[in-house]
Amino acid sequence: MMRKRISIDQLTVGMKVEKLDRSWLATPFLRHQFTITSSEQITQLRSSGVQQLDVETDTACQDSCSLASAIPVKAKTVQPTSSTPEPEPPAIPFAEELPAAKHTYRAAKLVIQQAMEDVRMGRALNMEAVGGVVGSMADSILRSPDALTSLTRLKNFDEYTFFHSVNTSALALSVGRHLGYERASLLQLGTGMLLHDIGKTLVPVEILNKPGRYEAHEFEIMKQHVLRGAEILSNTTGLTDIFLRPTLEHHERVDGTGYPHHRSKHELSQFGLIAAIVDIYDAVTSDRCYHKGKTPHDTLQFLYQLGTQGHVDGALVQQFVQVVGVYPVGSCVSLNTGETAIVKQFNHQEPIRPLIILITDQGGYRRSTPVDLDLSAQFRRPQRTIVATIDPASLSIDPRTYLDKESA
Repeated sequence: MMRKRISIDQLTVGMKVEKLDRSWLATPFLRHQFTITSSEQITQLRSSGVQQLDVETDTACQDSCSLASAIPVKAKTVQPTSSTPEPEPPAIPFAEELPAAKHTYRAAKLVIQQAMEDVRMGRALNMEAVGGVVGSMADSILRSPDALTSLTRLKNFDEYTFFHSVNTSALALSVGRHLGYERASLLQLGTGMLLHDIGKTLVPVEILNKPGRYEAHEFEIMKQHVLRGAEILSNTTGLTDIFLRPTLEHHERVDGTGYPHHRSKHELSQFGLIAAIVDIYDAVTSDRCYHKGKTPHDTLQFLYQLGTQGHVDGALVQQFVQVVGVYPVGSCVSLNTGETAIVKQFNHQEPIRPLIILITDQGGYRRSTPVDLDLSAQFRRPQRTIVATIDPASLSIDPRTYLDKESA
């Protein structure tokens, strides 16, 4: 292979680009190393200000459909496929899967924490560790769809980015399973989501953790985490372009109002559409330095509004509700009896009748011993029903106290 520097005017279809004379961030391509397959790509490079570039002149375009080739801004939707279906792990009950799910969740948190530290220190990502833990997460979701996602209620103010990365990955995996993705596609989606905020390691800490609203120039710096993250992943061995979709598209909106490229729905991949929904859900339900987290139920209503307004994919929001439940795990609810309860497990057959933990009696007094109750299997009359959701903080209730005790 010969590698030589040429001017943009000498670039022709069939040449393999090895290096540009401009920052990757200034171009609409996912990678620098790609084969030119159309004159439109040459035009895009020229309009990006590229004047000189390194090419392999004797390499013909042998595979214009390769995932390693450049994908311009107006990319087609990437539909995850797998040519070799793999058998799913046998389904097991929620309670039986929960200990393994907790172990996997903790491992994933440590892996993304180490990955971000590696990037911050200029080291390569340990994709063996990332791939291994995402595989464990996918297997847990395939065995029992609700155990791992029930743990996404776990939040930590001081380590938000780590918990957010694991939570969004778990939620995306559950959505993918619900949509019928095979394991290979789940691994691509889960890996992309676990790493979707990797670019935040290159954002100044004072901006990343700023309390209050960003000034316009600060927000522009913050938005750079998307392209910086995509650049990190594009230079990581073994990651084809499909893995970059959650990073590149989690802040895009179907009406074209998002960033960094203002793509509209027909230009977005399904991975990107899922990423936007799970990213918003976990962010809005989390306490941040600039806002207090909303309840899961209120956040689902917020997402539904975003769907009807055309900001996110409304049909996917409906699928997401079927994944996490009308009353997601960790929700604090009041019953028609005056009792207060915490939602412990989603009931797919009867979504408005989940498994709950009764924590107060009818007079509002705390029970000395919380009681599990399956609202879909009641014998007493009148039956208990959920009448409203409550902000647990208003009652000085921490749902994790009850749920962690149950799953310890």
